[in-house]
Amino acid sequence: MSNKINVLFLGGAKRVSLAELFIKAGEKHGKNISIFSYELDPFVPIASIGKVVIGLKWHDANIINHLSEIVKEHHIHIILPFVDGATLIAARLKEMLKDIFIPVSSEATCTIMFDKVTSNQWFQKHQIPVPGNDGKYPLIAKPRKGSASKGLVIISNKEDLNNFQLNFDEKDFLIQNYLTADEYTVDAYVSKEGKVLSAVPRKRIEVTSGEATKSVTVKDQEIINLSKHILSLADFQGPITLQFLREKKTNNLYMMEINPRFGGGVTTSIRAGADSTQMLLSEYLQKPLKVIDDWEENLIMTRAFREFFYHANNH
Repeated sequence: MSNKINVLFLGGAKRVSLAELFIKAGEKHGKNISIFSYELDPFVPIASIGKVVIGLKWHDANIINHLSEIVKEHHIHIILPFVDGATLIAARLKEMLKDIFIPVSSEATCTIMFDKVTSNQWFQKHQIPVPGNDGKYPLIAKPRKGSASKGLVIISNKEDLNNFQLNFDEKDFLIQNYLTADEYTVDAYVSKEGKVLSAVPRKRIEVTSGEATKSVTVKDQEIINLSKHILSLADFQGPITLQFLREKKTNNLYMMEINPRFGGGVTTSIRAGADSTQMLLSEYLQKPLKVIDDWEENLIMTRAFREFFYHANNH
């Protein structure tokens, strides 16, 4: 096996820190990791550390063929999705490109989780607690296929509801009771055999545009146990991000959503000791895998803006 590993990010435009961690993980295995990222725009932060490959939109009819060509051209070994639309594409590629390591859940599972209504139905079917909708205000309306808090509508009274119904089709939203709650994200990694190698909850302290800008790792055993149970209910594989609410008034725990991919704040759990980049590379290299439960609790992550500059005249 060559000492070079080419990793293709799908929509990994801003995932510079994670790319750096992958490169470091490769060095520990004696491997030289090269990062490629499939993007619509050449001037994205990931270009500072990897090669941007200009691609098509996720819904383009030719995207599978185009990505197959990219894989051959750049001798890609591993493919990782970083946005919701890319998870479905990665799942389809997994069925086609058997020689490429694509640690992603099945297309059926990704399809369910991509839609907030079908995922909510799946949770209810498996008796996973979710926020209800008893018609009492306030309510929250979430776009079925939205992400990163885009398009959320808070409905505080009957007038708000009337305006919402005038401007939107309710069938395009999941509508639930709005809970005053703390948000928790769990970074998990599931092996090809379905074994949960890690499940690290982190409490979201500050959130900007749907992504945690400050969070802290928490050893909440109820969240950890529920996460492991949920991950046993379907053919989840690879990095998985689960999101929960813990209602402040009752302390009850509710499932929000599952993204079958790396989350934006996964570097927190990696720095805490549950290194999913190492797990992923070990799995690719067919090295022994171990469950990691002894990660650091109360590790705080906070983010700052970082600038990248490109000479557009050179493109």
